[in-house]
Amino acid sequence: MIRPDVRRRHRAALLVALAVLGTTSLAACTAGPGPDRGRSGPEAAAGADPAERPELRRFYGQKLAWRACGELECASLTVPMDYSRPGDGRTFVLPVAKAATATAGRRVGALLYNPGGPGERGVQALRDGLAEDLGRGVRERFDIVAFDPRGVGESRPALTCRTKDDEEEGQEEEAPDAAAAPLYPRTAAERAAALAEARTTAEACVEASGPLLPHVGTDDAARDLDVLRAALGERKLTYVGWSYGTSLGTSYAEQFPRRVRAMVLDGAVDPSLDWRQRTLSQSTGFRKAVDAYADSCADTVGAGCPGATPEEIRALIDRLVRRAQREPLPVDGSEDGLDAAGVVSALALSMYTPEEQWEGLSEALRAADGGDGTALAALAEETEEQEQEAEAGGGEEGEEGEGASEEPAEAARPTARPSEPAEPDVPADNSEAALIAVNCLDVPHPRDERAYWDALAPAHRAAGAYGTTGVTGELVCKDWPAGRQRPHRVNADGVPPVLVVGTAGDPATPYDEAVSLARQFPGGMLLSFDAAGHTGYGRNACVDRKVEDYLVSLTKVRPGTTCSA
Repeated sequence: MIRPDVRRRHRAALLVALAVLGTTSLAACTAGPGPDRGRSGPEAAAGADPAERPELRRFYGQKLAWRACGELECASLTVPMDYSRPGDGRTFVLPVAKAATATAGRRVGALLYNPGGPGERGVQALRDGLAEDLGRGVRERFDIVAFDPRGVGESRPALTCRTKDDEEEGQEEEAPDAAAAPLYPRTAAERAAALAEARTTAEACVEASGPLLPHVGTDDAARDLDVLRAALGERKLTYVGWSYGTSLGTSYAEQFPRRVRAMVLDGAVDPSLDWRQRTLSQSTGFRKAVDAYADSCADTVGAGCPGATPEEIRALIDRLVRRAQREPLPVDGSEDGLDAAGVVSALALSMYTPEEQWEGLSEALRAADGGDGTALAALAEETEEQEQEAEAGGGEEGEEGEGASEEPAEAARPTARPSEPAEPDVPADNSEAALIAVNCLDVPHPRDERAYWDALAPAHRAAGAYGTTGVTGELVCKDWPAGRQRPHRVNADGVPPVLVVGTAGDPATPYDEAVSLARQFPGGMLLSFDAAGHTGYGRNACVDRKVEDYLVSLTKVRPGTTCSA
């Protein structure tokens, strides 16, 4: 069974679920193109080593100044905001944390990871005990290193979509309110309202974080990862990425294929899919996961299931969604109640760790069918509540561990810093703003609204409410500043064998995408996990053993290898 702190690692994927439902932001983004497909940066032109570029030497030459922060060690890393103009004085200062767990005499090196997102805070995940998920064998051989990507968490500056008006009114940063919108906007008025809401959100992000938005894409974050590798004194990178972290790892492998020692990509995102294909893939994954819940509830939950048969459970879910579309379900302490989007959100959020979540979902569905939506509403808001609890529990360690408060290393300090406006008030958790910003920059989206309306009917046929809300959730990117990336197959010639982990019943990053990604890497290996839920490493002893053998000893995984729940 997964410990409570393990669920923080999956939180980034929960944000992806909310994205599909249109209740927070957007789906996880794809990695950028290979060097011959429009990638920006001088390394694409001449194949030169970025570390040897004179204007980048002060960044690559940093020595991390570690200091104690609770049970961890913390430091800060300075990277250029714009890699095409690294000398203009604009930088990001990224917090870095390390669990120095390698056993003396057995140390292989440092293992860097990304827990997902985009928008998940790697440092906070390490504070919450993520290193324990990596297994004793890995911890004995590696120092576990985390960082907050540019614009995320304790990065300075950090992204926000909270405007000055919001600050003056004392409002918290929140996602666009999809409660009043139908799950499937059909009329001209409903579609106009959806467009206006998406435009309002996009405009708020531009107003609050405009100068940062062109510089928070996955390609730039992967370059930061290489600067961090150098600052750690590692000749090659050992990396684990979950969910969106697979996009970050893929981008790194494309830009720095010969700097990879070992790379595990768990819960894969296929970079060859365009926005519509990705939305359909993910929303169909959620629909299938909910169907699997109905089919497998008796085996997992037993007598606590909300129906005696899978058909009864499906009928109950359909009944609740229809009822909530007509009138929100009553919720204790709420005047608004739980609408249809909230019901669908609660279902999706409960698909990540069935062994831990399905019992509570079953109880909540049974209560909602009886007229009380309180427990179901709590499931729809569970991620936010866990985040608040984690921050409240951080205490002095959280403040002490704020690596970004350090001064940047002397070698990396800009020679001149242009005058800039004061940084806006950034919420402690800015994951929603980061999710929007990275997705919209990384994934090309149509400017013509008709492309979204044309996608609605196919999405509805394939995935019902998960599909239609997934499409409307993408509207916020319609007028977003475009990045240079395009859907593409992986271009990483020279990279050593990469291990991709795919979970058969993964709701957020469907198994087919793992199969595709493994095939795109030269020498790519696929480890299949025959189970429901999101990702496999840290959830299953067989998966953990195969991953550990690869990370420590570079043991290859044979074709067709499958682990069972």
